[in-house]
Amino acid sequence: MSDQSGTRRGSRKQMGLFRRIETITPLLVFPLIIYVVIAVLSGGNHLGDAAAITGSLNTILFSVPMVSDVSWRMSVGDSILLLSLILLSIEIMKSTSSRSSAMVNHMASMGVLLACLICFILFANFATATFFLLTIMTLMDVMVGVIVSIVSARRDFGVGDGFGN
Repeated sequence: MSDQSGTRRGSRKQMGLFRRIETITPLLVFPLIIYVVIAVLSGGNHLGDAAAITGSLNTILFSVPMVSDVSWRMSVGDSILLLSLILLSIEIMKSTSSRSSAMVNHMASMGVLLACLICFILFANFATATFFLLTIMTLMDVMVGVIVSIVSARRDFGVGDGFGN
């Protein structure tokens, strides 16, 4: 019986570690990794134009015929942006926590933003509208995360309107 409760405690500890890693990891790093893989696989040099990756990003994943006799098409770049928007929404919800792990998440998000800015400025395969919008989403993640954390911390500590002079 004690062996069974020991394994339960071990699995709880493991779940706690997984939960902490999930809380600390900025989710927008995953679309960044996907974009980096596509950029590396599409080739091209870092000094030329971004034509090598443009073809890869414009590859149509699927199309749906519409009533208006046109087809709605979802490209690889569009799907990266869609994934990024969904993950940004989750990141905003995660930023409402005032735990220390949320603060680590904000610092890691700042690192992702810095990596995006460096790649956007230095490498031709990253000078695309898709990557620019991904970079803006990482900027929004950092800004909203910090602002929401400050507001929730002020509320937690009772600082603000009505508590001063």
